[in-house]
Amino acid sequence: MTAQFMPPDASIAPRYTGPRTFARLPHLGLPLDGVDAGVIGIPFDTATSYRSGTRFGPEAIRAVSATLRPYHPALDVGVFEQLGVVDGGDVEITPGNAQRTAEQIDASLQPLLRAGIVPLVLGGDHSIVLGELRAQAAVHGPVGLVLLDAHADTWDQYYGERYFHGTPFLRAVEEGLLDPGRSLLAGMRGPLYGRSDVEQPAGLGFEVIRGEELRALSPEEYGARVRERVGDGPTFFSFDIDVLDPSFAPGTGTPEVDGLYPREAFAFMRALAGIEFTGFDVVEVSPPYDNAGQVTALHGAAVAFEMLALLAVARREG
Repeated sequence: MTAQFMPPDASIAPRYTGPRTFARLPHLGLPLDGVDAGVIGIPFDTATSYRSGTRFGPEAIRAVSATLRPYHPALDVGVFEQLGVVDGGDVEITPGNAQRTAEQIDASLQPLLRAGIVPLVLGGDHSIVLGELRAQAAVHGPVGLVLLDAHADTWDQYYGERYFHGTPFLRAVEEGLLDPGRSLLAGMRGPLYGRSDVEQPAGLGFEVIRGEELRALSPEEYGARVRERVGDGPTFFSFDIDVLDPSFAPGTGTPEVDGLYPREAFAFMRALAGIEFTGFDVVEVSPPYDNAGQVTALHGAAVAFEMLALLAVARREG
């Protein structure tokens, strides 16, 4: 299979030239025939509880993604040869209004999903996933969830507000968007408000692998647990950059020490090859807190490329 859409040849057009799209892919309106996946930015961050700045996450990820190359050696797949991928630009959002923004995200993504296009969303704070899951459930029914994150994001409210970046998965369960019995949350770590914060996600029906347990698993063991949990139904993959240790991802809203090394996170992701996810996101990249080398944005771009590689492998095997 040869994709219709390819980045320009970097041996002819230097990677620092041209518009800053993801991986230098064509910037085209969606839906569009021949497109398997669309990279979509959601620059919303006014549902953060501590440090904002993730509104600039999609821009930063796109800028550093110019360094990506199309072949994935570890999974032996030419991502943009196997898939037709374009950068579909940003969703219109409403700063300061997480509920309205969730409605806008839902309305923007549903047409893509109905056209068979898998969205890869660049956030933005984690509140945006509620709108993504509304679109997913409208098309596929309740979906399973694979989450790599330092936090379960199942709290009920912050400051009396129920639509925050720490609450989306509780709202998604309440709205019937997620199937907790087909969902696995992993990487949770750091201090909490009380013992109930440890027990609450499992009480909703989620399987939870805390950070210390995750790091003790081999990638094969993690992959087997995910596959057993999600089965063959529609499944969404969400990656919060704060699952990485802040020495590798300082530019994020709520950093927690003692996180995953990038090589661990990528090995866990690659262990999921063959699962055909119905949507992806990478969230909480906050450039104002990144370092001069843009290491957080670099990891965000690499995570997004890993997600496309997973989809490419699934389509090739399918």
